[in-house]
Amino acid sequence: MSDKLTEIMAWKRREIAPLLRPVALTELALLNATLPTPPSFSAALRRKDGRLAIIAEIKRRSPSAGDIKAGANALDQARRYQSAGADALSVLTDEKYFGGSLDDLRGVTEHFRQLAPAIPCLRKDFMVHPFQVEQAREAGAAAILIIVRALTDGEIDALAVAGAAAGLDALFEVHDEADLARAVKHQAKIIGVNNRDLATFTTDLALSEHLIPKFPRNVIAVSESGIHTRADAARARAAGAHAVLVGEALMRTPDPATLAAELRSA
Repeated sequence: MSDKLTEIMAWKRREIAPLLRPVALTELALLNATLPTPPSFSAALRRKDGRLAIIAEIKRRSPSAGDIKAGANALDQARRYQSAGADALSVLTDEKYFGGSLDDLRGVTEHFRQLAPAIPCLRKDFMVHPFQVEQAREAGAAAILIIVRALTDGEIDALAVAGAAAGLDALFEVHDEADLARAVKHQAKIIGVNNRDLATFTTDLALSEHLIPKFPRNVIAVSESGIHTRADAARARAAGAHAVLVGEALMRTPDPATLAAELRSA
């Protein structure tokens, strides 16, 4: 299989190019001061009872799995995850490859804004420019995704600084030791190991088992992709994960509450 991540990132850069404009940190800070404060994504991943936190993902399709739940209503799925006790949500906003949109994120965050406590949402997309950070904040996100291997150090720094100015957490996604070293260099506070290689879309939970023990002690550790069963979650937990990000399994199951409970019990 060709390097799918390179293909996706090239498309994303072309897709957003007509929208780009300079985004000042003062503009983001003003936006943060004006809009309602989102719930803390990082706090949600450190459960007070010490159990594994669940980041439930809204994902209609993916390049690796094809259609997962075509036509799914994002808000309906979010409500199901709420009933299942999800600690946080990940909302895909990429349309071409994952069938998502910013409207999905807006609808979900507007719904959860009425709740106490609200559930924090990650904008799951291929971020390359602070303009996307501004979009995320306006849409009610609590966090953004930074895929380390897809970005230059300058782009990572720009996204991280913009996210901080906008009051957003950042989930730094890594896939190998080189990615991890770069995330640490950028003082990442939340690091996720993507067990799926976005170049080939093969999945291996051994990546979390290898990399998470190498994280700095104060970092929140997330294991992403390939989590389908309690046994999978137990492997991530044993490696030191504070949270797991689960999309396909929770989207496909008719009973997300039972699956979420099984994963959390790992």
